[in-house]
Order: sequence, then structure tokens, then C-alpha cells
Amino acid sequence: MKQVLDFEKPIVNLKDKIAELKKFTKDSDIDLSDEIRTLEKRLAVLEDDIYGNLKPWDRVQMARHQQRPTTLDYIQRLFTNFIEFHGDRLYGDDEAIVAGMAYYKDNPVTVIGHQRGKDTKENIRRNFGMPHPEGYRKALRHMKQAEKFDRPIVCFIDTKGAYPGKAAEERGQSEAIARNLMEMAGLTVPIVCIVIGEGGSGGALALSVGDHIHMLENSTYSVISPEGAAALLWKDSGQAQKAAESMKITSYDLKDLGVIDTIISEPKGGAHRDIEQQAINIDRVLEESLIALNECKKDELLEKRWEKYKKIGDYKES
Repeated sequence: MKQVLDFEKPIVNLKDKIAELKKFTKDSDIDLSDEIRTLEKRLAVLEDDIYGNLKPWDRVQMARHQQRPTTLDYIQRLFTNFIEFHGDRLYGDDEAIVAGMAYYKDNPVTVIGHQRGKDTKENIRRNFGMPHPEGYRKALRHMKQAEKFDRPIVCFIDTKGAYPGKAAEERGQSEAIARNLMEMAGLTVPIVCIVIGEGGSGGALALSVGDHIHMLENSTYSVISPEGAAALLWKDSGQAQKAAESMKITSYDLKDLGVIDTIISEPKGGAHRDIEQQAINIDRVLEESLIALNECKKDELLEKRWEKYKKIGDYKES
């Protein structure tokens, strides 16, 4: 059963009405084609109005959609000969992060990304896309390998955040995230990061220190979830919609703030409506990024990365 978001219900109701009239026309001798055409025109206007004026909370819901494409969905469509590797060589394997080698346009790359499940069983296996420290250490192991063999790195970001459980903290969750931030800042190969769903807190940032950061149109990227922010600010997680309005977490907000480089458009209604088209949209931006970054020498790459992060935010020197 397909998930219907609250703001989409008027669209779904009108589609159901059109389908009902078409079935009635087919099963009877009564011609309702004029009525159907009128409703279809109304539907087109309604879709343009709703999807063209999404609020921040609407985009949060879209980013969390259970049918939204995952890292593995895009790997399948964008890369060839992907070989996934497992484990961090210290503790174990974390299925909330996938990592491996592949070919992109006949060139070798390292691909890393958060991976959540499509159903309850897979979500439990992948810990709902919330990595443990061994997931970040696995990612870093592949990043260092990519640097050794001079391969570009492509990261897909899609997580509510790093797993906050006791066991994760005991195994060094915060240290693993901090080490990734430090090491990624100094890697001498191109790094392209793409936020495909939720980009939550340090759990997302640990795969997001890149030369180019792109976001799908209806993705979110923030230091905390709207529910978490509402609980802190107003002691009420039910104020999440209000928090989302003020947090500047949408792709358009972050583009204005200079945090991301490019907004990747989505099909009307979200990436889950047409995964093939969404992969094409990502492919176009990814190819441009890698071509531009591959032209940079290592020293130039690091200097540009440093300058990029210095420009983020508004501050004064004293």
C-alpha cells in the first residue's frame, strides 16, 4: 500500500474520483468524457499548486517517505560493477552504511552511503539507517583506500542521525564521527556528497565533508530533527512543524546560505514517483562535479575545500 502524505490527500481524492468516473463510463453506456476532462484539468492545476508551494514540513515528510529511493537504488542505476565490502576490521559490519567500489562512466570510484530499509524487517536489519561507530569506521576505511588508489569518492546521505544507543557510545560513536570529519577534510581525492533524503545531525555530517555538496529538492539537512528541536525549544515535540519552519533545513534555504552547491530537481510529487528520472537528474549533476574536480591538482583541491568551508556562515573577525 502506497503512503499518502497529509498534504497530498486532496490530489489523491481527486484522482480516485477520476478513476471512478472512468470505470463507470467503461461499465455503462453513459458518456462522462467531458466531466473527466474537466476534473483532469482541475487535477493538473491542483498538483501544480500543491507541489509548487511545499512548506518546510511538507518537504520533511517527503524526505521521510517510505518509498523514497535509497542509496542502493541509485547505485544500481548510476554505477556499474559495484562490489560491496563489509566490516571495519575492528569490531564488525554495520549494514546502516554500504560501501564499495564501482565504475562510473567507465572510471573507478568509491561509493559510500547510508542505507535504510524498505520494510520493517529490512529496517531492523539496517537499524533504520542510523549507523553505529563501526559503520563510520567502515566508511573511513574505504575513503582512505580510495585516496591510496586515487579514486574519487561519492557519498549518499540519508539518515535521521547516528544511532544514540548505549552500545554505540561505548564503542566510540562521537570519536568515529569526529575522526571522519577530520580525515575527510584532508583527503586528496575529489569528494562529491549528495543528500538524497534526511541529512540528520553528525550522523549525516560524518559522510558530508566534500568538495561539492548537492541536495535533492525535497531532502532536508539539519543539525537536529524538527521533533528534537521542538522538544528542546518548547518542551513539546508536537511543535515539530513550527520548528521546521524556522530551522532553514530545506534545499532552497541551504542553497541561499551557501551550505550546498546545487539543488537537484525531483519529479512532481517526489523522487519515489519516478526513480529512473531521478537517477538521470542526479547523474547529470554528478558527472559535471566529477569532471570539474578531476581537473584540480591535489593542492588546489584541498585549498578550494578549505575556502568552501570558510565561507559558510556569517561571522566577524576581531
